[in-house]
Amino acid sequence: MRSHCITRYGEPLEALDRPIPEPAGTEVLVRVTAAGLCHTDLHIWEGSYDLGGGKRLTLAERGIHLPITPSHEICGDIAAVGPLASDALLGMRCLVHPWIGCGACAACKRGEENICIKPQSLGIVRPGGFSEYVLVPHPRYLIDIEDLDLVQTAPLACAGLTTFSALKKFGARIRETPVVVIGAGGLGLSAIAILRALGGVGAIVVDLDSRKREAALAAGASFTIDANADDAAQQIIKTTDAGARAILDLVGSTATQTLALASIARGAHIVICGLMGGNITIPLPFIPMRPITIQGSYVGTLDELRALVALIKTTQAISIPVTPRPLAEVNDAMLDLRDGKVIGRTVLVP
Repeated sequence: MRSHCITRYGEPLEALDRPIPEPAGTEVLVRVTAAGLCHTDLHIWEGSYDLGGGKRLTLAERGIHLPITPSHEICGDIAAVGPLASDALLGMRCLVHPWIGCGACAACKRGEENICIKPQSLGIVRPGGFSEYVLVPHPRYLIDIEDLDLVQTAPLACAGLTTFSALKKFGARIRETPVVVIGAGGLGLSAIAILRALGGVGAIVVDLDSRKREAALAAGASFTIDANADDAAQQIIKTTDAGARAILDLVGSTATQTLALASIARGAHIVICGLMGGNITIPLPFIPMRPITIQGSYVGTLDELRALVALIKTTQAISIPVTPRPLAEVNDAMLDLRDGKVIGRTVLVP
């Protein structure tokens, strides 16, 4: 099989010919038919995360080493199964849950493999979807997508799941007040659609790029704001009737959190998903006095992905712009994403 791998950080992915894996035990071999490209793939390609103040967290410090076959947004059909997996699965069209854990730690036992202390995530630790085949350790990580479109469905494993899990953390608040969504990339457009499917009041979307703000309006955003505007915080306060009570930061940078903290009402809840990096300083008395909640959210659980796919089947909610490209164009696609040229999601097709 042909796999496109990171063999040197920051340099073009290398096309390698590898043997097609033979599944053993409970393993399942999935023939990849669609693999999404995510900003996390860019962080992995770069080899580190920005911690602010000139500090960086390297992949090696997280126990992740080259070579890496990226992409954790994977759709395909089951091509082979190990002796402990059912032959009845053969041919099933599936979405792969990539956020696989060790299976033994406390988080895994709670069903929160996405925050496992020894993660085995596809596309990060284990080989991912930028390949003709991917090996999945157990059938439970495969969700039958029936007749859903493969290219549209692949981004649910990250862009969809990340925003679904984050929005659920706001609880009933999404039906009481608009959610301010910072970032109108693939995650931001997914958030708009999922918020609508969950019965939310609506989304106010903030982004630097006018094209992405236009895409957000087309996707159903109630209002958009230029993050570069001098009065961006005042615009958020005005459109949320005296300050935002729910902010979803899909960028996760010093600038976006500075804007979020300048825009909130008392009792606000901020959920951060983005990993762009940086740092912030908050006077500690402000947290109880205002009082505010700042919460991180990292992708989502297997149960949440199952629930999201069921929601999509029921509501047909996800219709974000998706651009399919041949897998052979992966390096050009990575550069386009890095340079901010992508509206919605790029999905690579072997």
